[in-house]
Order: sequence, then structure tokens, then C-alpha cells
Amino acid sequence: MKEGMERDKAAVEIGRLRTEIERHNYLYYVRATPEISDYDFDKLLERLIELEREFPDLLTPNSPSQRVGGQITREFPTVLHREPMLSLSNTYSLGDVADFYDRVKKLLYEEGIQKQEMVAELKFDGVAVSLIYRDGLLVQGATRGDGVRGDDITVNLRTIPTIPLRLDASFSRQLQGDDREIEVRGEVFMRREDFENLNEGRPDEDRFANPRNATAGTLKLQDSAEVARRRMTFVAYFLKGIANENIRHLDRLRLLEKLGFYTGGHYLFCSELRDIERFIGDWEKKRHTLPYETDGVVLKLDDVTLWDRLGATSKSPRWAIAYKYPAQQAKTELLGVLFQVGRLGTITPVAELKPVKLAGSTVSRSTLHNFDEIDRLGVRVHDQVVIEKSGEVIPKIIRVALEERSLFTESIVVPERCPSCDTLLVKLEGEVSWYCPNEEECPAQIRGRVLHFASRNAMDIQSLGVALVDQLVGRGLVRDPGDLYTLQVSQLEGLERMGTKSALNLMRALDESRSRSYERLLYALGIRHVGQATARELARAYPRLGLLREADEEELSSVPDIGPVVARSIIDYFLKPSTQVLVRKLQEAGLPFRAAEPQELVNRNFEGMTVVFTGELERYGRSKASGLVMARGGKVVNSVSRNTTLVVTGKDAGSKLEKALKLGVRVVSEEEFASML
Repeated sequence: MKEGMERDKAAVEIGRLRTEIERHNYLYYVRATPEISDYDFDKLLERLIELEREFPDLLTPNSPSQRVGGQITREFPTVLHREPMLSLSNTYSLGDVADFYDRVKKLLYEEGIQKQEMVAELKFDGVAVSLIYRDGLLVQGATRGDGVRGDDITVNLRTIPTIPLRLDASFSRQLQGDDREIEVRGEVFMRREDFENLNEGRPDEDRFANPRNATAGTLKLQDSAEVARRRMTFVAYFLKGIANENIRHLDRLRLLEKLGFYTGGHYLFCSELRDIERFIGDWEKKRHTLPYETDGVVLKLDDVTLWDRLGATSKSPRWAIAYKYPAQQAKTELLGVLFQVGRLGTITPVAELKPVKLAGSTVSRSTLHNFDEIDRLGVRVHDQVVIEKSGEVIPKIIRVALEERSLFTESIVVPERCPSCDTLLVKLEGEVSWYCPNEEECPAQIRGRVLHFASRNAMDIQSLGVALVDQLVGRGLVRDPGDLYTLQVSQLEGLERMGTKSALNLMRALDESRSRSYERLLYALGIRHVGQATARELARAYPRLGLLREADEEELSSVPDIGPVVARSIIDYFLKPSTQVLVRKLQEAGLPFRAAEPQELVNRNFEGMTVVFTGELERYGRSKASGLVMARGGKVVNSVSRNTTLVVTGKDAGSKLEKALKLGVRVVSEEEFASML
């Protein structure tokens, strides 16, 4: 009897805590008006978790304690959208916006409608998702996918603070239709600060290019605890499934806010074209003061009942359009050039710029890629240069303002010695880059190889960032990746910002890396010219590392996509005494030196096909898409050639698409690729 009473008290307390925590979440993330400190909030959450552990039968999927994640998802099931999630047509000029406005006006006139009222909203640069609420509880969250079907990522979406896990019961009950479900559509994105925190400490080759890429990759992670740590935001832009379908779009945005959703709050009712043009003009510069990326304005007809009557093309609705702002440019002075040393000894020039505001952030550096690029631009120190930022983290110099060149500019000279170890630099025949040949002793190269080994697509060693690797290499504790596996907690505790807990986390991450695949180990070794696709082919051809080490140039050259240059590079790598020492250390550490048993093919739909992916895939991550092709007998490579069978294009496809079209290679969309599976 007493136990029952204790449980009843706990249930009341849990209910109170959940309501209070969700209220504070809403005030902090949606209204930006917190009432309590982070410390006090953490205490409330800790108390809730403690009670739910004591009474596990009271734990529900919609408890705010579940936002911390922890569930592992091996596969994301495919779900069918209630209605297709169409993508919007893009336009880049006010003239095109006026054409769209006139086109809609004409269509409405044909329907006998005189009024043409629209809503202008800021366009968030994120990933579109759909949320389903049944009786006020979140029951499903899915990606847009191909517009008809998407991936069920509910577990990951539950970790996002601006997605209510439950809605106000009485209010949502008044809104919902006969099937008791409400659908909310919106965009998941990453705020600038959260994106910068995510990239901080990552090696250069493992840094995300922009917040959108980071968001897309994070939503497909299998570990929801890692998703929670990356801090994303959801902005709602449409409400479906409500009982009164006559409610206009502007009023639906206001309803979403009452339901507890974040809408951004920046939208405008437009009764005339000039209202739209004013909104676009007002936000062109003002948007850079926002704490997140926006790349344009979305225009929608306010009367939702007319959407079906106007219809859609095969890809886009006729009642909406997206205007995208042009890439941002700024002019500044090139103050000097730094020379960075990569893991293979490559010297990369980096421009030091006079700090300038560009697209909402202060820019002080930009990569110059190599010395051929410096010659192509004709750039000199103290030149005025024009830089452009088009969604990338590090802007690029696009031209020199020659008309402003002074008499006091200086040529950019290739350094004679390595900036890290002072060794004389060399330039290999037929290559554009200069190199430091001191492979075994150069601290910058050692640091680069360790960071590459630990990177996400290699052995994925969590907690091993740039600052920690700098200390490990600087103190002589690590001279190659094999030394990582002999580190002791006592050694790590003596490092800056490393307590016992951090040391144990790293030891756990190192232990987990032992279970990575053999092909990932081949990539992690950092052999020159061996990327992920080549490592995959090598793992197929040589399922044991011993076989690969014994292969000669002729044998290696017969492996698909491996020519004489790559073959020679592999042989030279394994002949080095330092490699032999590293391999012995990794073997003693228990890393995978053989491939897993090959799995039976799902089907043979891609048998004999060589596939290239280009652009950003929305339905599948690049790694998953490659696995789907290989599970059907196909092969995935990184570059397009006459031997390529198929090129699959995602968003913002670039030079690979151009080359495929030039060579006459078959090109398909992600939707067509999905149907081929």
C-alpha cells in the first residue's frame, strides 16, 4: 500500500516537473526570455531523471528527459508522407518575383478571384522535416526524402528543444480533424554559434562546410545522444490536418506559435507586389544580424483553399516561390600569408585579411589553395581583394581590385623552409604544391596524421580534437596513431583541460574505435592518393592487410580505379620502416586487419555498374547510398570518367555533373536512384 502511495506521489511530481521543464524550454528556446539559470534548469532535469529511474514504468517517450538522447538506430524506416513535400522553385531576381506575382494573378483571375494576398517569410537554410502529432503527442518525425517518402528520424528529432514533445491538450484537440492528427512542417537548422562549437577542435578535413551540411549529417546519425550534443533548432512554417482547413496561412503561423512552436517571427502579410519587394529589400542586410543562416525569402499565397486549385508542376507548387539572395561580397586588404603544413607535408598558403564583416560574421582568413591559384589571381600582399561567401565557412578570394593597387604591394614568395620543422621544402615533378620531406619528425605532419586517423570517416575517435592532439604530440606522448592505444589515464590527467572524466571518455572512445571496419582502417592509415572509395576497393581485393602489404605494382594496378601512381604510392608506404612500426602497434592494439565476411547481395540491380554521387543527397547520406549500391552488386567511385555508368545528383551538384553531361554519362536524380534500388 505504501509503495503504491509512493508511486502516486512520484507520478504527480514527475508530471509537475515535466510541465515546468517544458515551460522553461519554451521560454529559453522559443521566446528567448529565460526565467531561471542554466544551473537551476539542470537541477530540475536531474530530479526528473532520478524519479524516472526509480519508477521506470512512469517514463514516457515524450518526457523532456528523452531530449538527451542515447538510443542507437541501425536503420531509419521509410515512411509515406500524407501529402507530397514539394520543393519550391528558386528565383534570383526581383524581375522573376514580379513575373511569379503576375503569373499567380493571372491564374487567380481565371478562377474568378480578384484578391492576391501573399505572405513573405524568411527562408531558413536547413533540412525540411514533417512532424505528426496524435492527440497532442509527437508520434513521428520524418525527412522530406524524395517528397513522397522520407526516413523516420523520430528518435533524433525528439532531442531538439524547439520541437514540443506534447502540445497543449485542450487547444490541440480543438484544432485537430477527425483522424485526431496534426502535421507540422518546418526546417531543422543549426545556429551559427552551435555550428562553430561543433566545428571547433575538428581537423580541417573533417570540418563541416556550412551549417546546412552539418544539420543534414547530424539528422542521419545513429546515436541520438550525439545528435542531442550538437544542438539543432526547428522552425515551423506550416500546419496541416486541422479541422478548419479554411484558416489562412498567416493565421496558421500564429496558431503554431500558440501551440509552442518557434516560427522565427519574421513574416509579413503582403497585399501588393511592393510589399513583397520592401520585405526582400529590408532583410537583405538585416538578416546578417540574426543568429542563424537565412538565404532568401519564401512567398506563399495566403488563402490556403486556393493552393489545390492552382496545383503544382511535377516538382514545385504554383502558389509559392523562393527568392534567393545573391552571394555576399566584401572588399578588404590582404595583410599577409601564412603557410600551413598538412599531414602529407603539403604546404597550403592561407591569406591573412584585414578583418571585414561579411554575411553576418567577421572574416580574417581565407585559403589560397596553392601557389598556382596565387598566380592565377595575380594577388600580392597589401592588395585590395574581393572575397565572397556563398554558404561556406571560409570565404574565397575571387579577384584582386587591380584598379586600387598601390606602389607598396609585395609578391607572395614560396618559403624555402618548413614553418613547422625548418626543413628545406621540395616540389615534386608534375605537381603544383610544395612539400616538407621531413615526414617522420615534422610536428605538423605527425599532428595531421593523428587527426586524420581519428576523423569521423576514419576511426571516428570521439573527444580527440586539435587542442588535445597538439598537447599529445608536443609532449612526445604520441608520434604516430599507434601510440594512442598505449596512452594511460594518468598521462592524460596531466594535460591541460583534461580531468579524470575526460581521460576516461577518451579511453572509451579509443576502445570503441577497435570495432571499426577494415576498410576504414585502410583509409585511416593516410596513404597518399587513397581516399574512402579506393580504400573500399582495396579491402575487396585484399581482404587481409598481409595480402595488401605483399602485393606488387602490377597486381595493385589491376584493382579497379587504381592506376600506376596509386599502386606505387601504396608500395612505397608499406616499405617505410615507420609504417612497419605503426602496423605492429595497431596489430597489438587489436585493430581490424581483415575484412568482415561478405554479405549476400540484396539484389543485382547495380551489377556491373560504376556509380558516382555528386551534390548533397537529402534522402540518403553519401555513405549509406554507397552501401546500398554495393549491396546490389555495384561499385562506387569518386570521379567521373568514360567508364562511369551512372551519376546520381543531389542538391547543388557541381563539376562532376558538368563532366558527366559532357561525356554523355547517364545522370539521374536522387528520386530516380531510389526507384532503381
